[in-house]
Amino acid sequence: MCGIVAAVAQRNVQNILLEGLKRLEYRGYDSAGMAVRSPEGELVRQRAVGKVAALEARLEGSALPGLSGIAHTRWATHGRPSEPNAHPHQSRDRLAVVHNGIIENHEQLRRELTDQGYVFESETDTEVIAHLLERESRRDGDLLSAFQRVVAGLDGAYALGVMAVDEPDVVVGARKGSPLVVGVGIGEAFLASDPLALLPVTDRFIYLREGDVVRLSANGRIEIFDAEGTAVEREVQTFEHGDGAASKGEYRHFMLKEIHEQPAVIAAALEGRLGDRSVLVESFGPDAERLFQQVRQIHIVACGTSYHAGMVARYWLERYTGIPVQVEVASEYRYRQVVVPQGTLFVTLSQSGETADTLAALRFAMEQDNYLGSLGICNVPGSSLVREADLSLMTQAGPEIGVASTKAFTTQLTALMLFALALGRVRGMDEDEQAEIVAALRTLPALCSQVLGLDEAIERLSMAFAEKHHALFLGRGAHFPIAQEGALKLKEISYIHAEAYPAGELKHGPLALVDSEMPVISVAPNDELLDKLKSNLQEVRARGGELYVFADENVGLNASEGIQVLHLPHVHEALAPILYTLPLQLLSYHVAVLKGTDVDQPRNLAKSVTVE
Repeated sequence: MCGIVAAVAQRNVQNILLEGLKRLEYRGYDSAGMAVRSPEGELVRQRAVGKVAALEARLEGSALPGLSGIAHTRWATHGRPSEPNAHPHQSRDRLAVVHNGIIENHEQLRRELTDQGYVFESETDTEVIAHLLERESRRDGDLLSAFQRVVAGLDGAYALGVMAVDEPDVVVGARKGSPLVVGVGIGEAFLASDPLALLPVTDRFIYLREGDVVRLSANGRIEIFDAEGTAVEREVQTFEHGDGAASKGEYRHFMLKEIHEQPAVIAAALEGRLGDRSVLVESFGPDAERLFQQVRQIHIVACGTSYHAGMVARYWLERYTGIPVQVEVASEYRYRQVVVPQGTLFVTLSQSGETADTLAALRFAMEQDNYLGSLGICNVPGSSLVREADLSLMTQAGPEIGVASTKAFTTQLTALMLFALALGRVRGMDEDEQAEIVAALRTLPALCSQVLGLDEAIERLSMAFAEKHHALFLGRGAHFPIAQEGALKLKEISYIHAEAYPAGELKHGPLALVDSEMPVISVAPNDELLDKLKSNLQEVRARGGELYVFADENVGLNASEGIQVLHLPHVHEALAPILYTLPLQLLSYHVAVLKGTDVDQPRNLAKSVTVE
């Protein structure tokens, strides 16, 4: 997804902007660019299609010195990847704009501006903003007031960074539906779409709220105005994760690093939330117990990997609370007539807290005025999701750089288990059963470390997939969504076509696909569905299918002709979906490495999907 970096400093900003863009590469993009106000008072710009390295090469031949500037990585939404479509966009060499998001009324604005003599050089929706600003700034010569008038007329989602040749050492920004943070320096100020971009220059940030406009000027002055134009103060927060979070360290890829971070981040997700025998309901907020007592039904709405987490949670919630649960894909949810029974809690999940479809679903749900309330489960404390939900729970995963979600998924599952137990406690769940699961949760990080110790064995297993083009994943009960997540991981980073089915559905169609060229992957925890799963696996083997099974060490499944078995340590049945996710992640990773794909930045995908 697009990325923004901007700076007003007491030094040359080119390298600050360039380093910020490199740290945003994980978001996915197709071009990059930078504009700086030169010492001669001119607006100078460089743009390039492809990686940030292409822009860096151009800057080596033609540097952009200056004390203020804006920069951008673009992920195409309007117009193909090309240099004219790359940001920043300019108007009559007087203004430059970088933009994340989509302007929905750009066609109408383009016609209006064309009639007024403005010439468009790109296919983007962003260029209309540059021309609108140029037009409005001629009224009173003030960039800030012109900017406020322009954003008032924009429909859609945006994060914006703007600079003008007539106002030295000034950058103006705004956010609506797309994240933007202010970096607070010493005599300097910065803007970015992600705090990771600015960690080399500051660890102090202001998370702008919906509709905020900000003006950065010389000596680090920061002025913030709300959606009504009123000057406001916003809290300065210290970034909790060290700069090393944006480095691969000893690992070849961010994805592998993040897979191996899971024992630590799961422990962090549990910290301070477990009592001796139960989950601390207060960890969901001061009003959580009162709200949970009123819950009679739950709607879980999410996208992608988070949707799979919600599917697992349905099994937990219905088992431990007796409350019916409905799980929805966020991009579909608000385009149908949703029936909301009395006492329904809206629950939504997002790693970034800025996922466009998820946020739109939350806002749509709250507009209905018939939900009991909302709970957001998220990884980013200052995100829109956290601010707009009634209750929130942080997953504590730390920054996740790889596009394919790993530790964000398992910490979401951990948070959802805490939610199920907290709600169960309020609704009279058996105390001994809760105490048993709480005790098991304390052992979960160590069990995850044991599974990660199987890395080399899984790497050897992955060699059988290097030349395959299709794969089938099987699971039963709460492990069917885990099979779905395993299939998603394999397809998104190795580009192998993979599908998941409930194992009991094999005979209703998928068995027609099974042959020696279709590897079948299954998870086999020690639960009440084990015997049925074993029968399903025999159906595959009887038809010549090659089976790869991740099985509990106590289930009695052993390798034989056509069946590869990797044993996992025994885990409490309730927590098995979390543990069995890890070997599927490692399998997908090693297959992708063997196939030579771009593991951290798979083609056509972006990390934070902030457009619908």
